[in-house]
Amino acid sequence: MNGMLAQILTAAAHGRFPSPDGSTTVVAQPNARDAGVLAFTAHSVVFTDEDPAWVRAALAATPGDPLAATMNPHFLSALLARTGRHMNTIDLLTAASALPGGPEIALREIQDPEHPRVARAMKFRDEVRVWAADGGVLILGRGVAGRWETAVEVAEEARGRRLGERLARAARHLVPADVVWAQQSPGNARSVRTFQAAGYRPVGSEALLVAG
Repeated sequence: MNGMLAQILTAAAHGRFPSPDGSTTVVAQPNARDAGVLAFTAHSVVFTDEDPAWVRAALAATPGDPLAATMNPHFLSALLARTGRHMNTIDLLTAASALPGGPEIALREIQDPEHPRVARAMKFRDEVRVWAADGGVLILGRGVAGRWETAVEVAEEARGRRLGERLARAARHLVPADVVWAQQSPGNARSVRTFQAAGYRPVGSEALLVAG
């Protein structure tokens, strides 16, 4: 990963976080696709090609706790209007170190680019690879600032067998890097518990701004 945002993410993945001084760092987007906001402990990062002076003015005009201003709906709404983008949710951002050897679960890779899971993943990630297991799907691809991200999906009839946890752990064996990232909606407690059980640790929160 290259660029300022990539450096911040790489450091955070290894436990080196921005100074908790209550400030906000504004950096350029790593590419045309990826824009958004990261919030760490008492430090935020806004990655956008918008004027940094506008970003800081919008944050100053945001009511409420200044430490939480970047994730305040008031600021996010202003940023969305300014960029003409939309967002889905504010995610919990987690990361886990890679594991040696192969996965402990049988997987078969899906090569079909028309497969719905592959097609959806390619809207948000590059170099996407998808594997299927009995009752579940595992996705790996390069997301924000080139980081390797994973997502898993478990069929309703396969729930209750810790399949999601096994798939999330398999991503740690398959990732071609030293770290794999994953996002979970905080309200999806089942997903949060699944990834934490698979060894993913909370890094911060993230709001991605989606174009189109």
